[in-house]
Amino acid sequence: MSMWWSLHLRREAASVPLARRFLLGTMESAGVDPDISFDLSVALSEACANAVEHGGAHGGPDDAGKIWDAWEEPSSTACGQYRVTAYLDGEKCRIEVSDSGPGFPARRTHRDAAQQQHDPYRQEPQQYELRQFQSQQAAHPPLAAESGRGLCLIEQLADHVHFGNRPGRGGAVVSFDKILKWREDALLMVS
Repeated sequence: MSMWWSLHLRREAASVPLARRFLLGTMESAGVDPDISFDLSVALSEACANAVEHGGAHGGPDDAGKIWDAWEEPSSTACGQYRVTAYLDGEKCRIEVSDSGPGFPARRTHRDAAQQQHDPYRQEPQQYELRQFQSQQAAHPPLAAESGRGLCLIEQLADHVHFGNRPGRGGAVVSFDKILKWREDALLMVS
C-alpha cells in the first residue's frame, strides 16, 4: 500500500489542528496503530507551529498577498502559506513541512586552538565527555524557556529527522519518518 497527500495551508494558528486532524484521519482509515498515529500527529503539530510562527519572514511585501495557482507547482514561496506533505509507503510514514521563511541558521562549530591541534579522543576521557555533554546541552533550550522545544520533541517522536533549508528559494524544511505498526483489523495493512 502506498498513499500520499499534500496540503497548502495559511500561516494561521487554526491550520495546525487542521493538519493534525487530517493526518489522524488518514492514519485511522489506513489502520495504523493509535500510538504511532499520536506520535506522528504531535510531531506534525510542532513542525506546523514552527512554520506558522517562523515561516514567513523571508518574503517581501509583494509576497504577502500572493495566492498559489491551483495548477502551479507548490513552491511555498507565498509569505502567508506553508506546505505539509505526508507519504505512507510500505511500512513507513514520511512527513515534510516546508515554509518560505529565513530557514535554519547555518550550523557552526566553535573549536578552540587546543582542540584543533589535538585529537579529542587523545584528551583525558572526563574532559572529552564534558565537552560532548556541553555541546549537546547547547543544542537544547534552557529548562525555564517558554518555547524552543518543538524540534527536540520531533526528534524524540520520529525515527529519522532532517532539518534543512530549501535550495534556491529559501525557507525551512522539516522532514521526519516513522516505521508504522498496524492494528489487527487494518483494512490497508501492508502484506
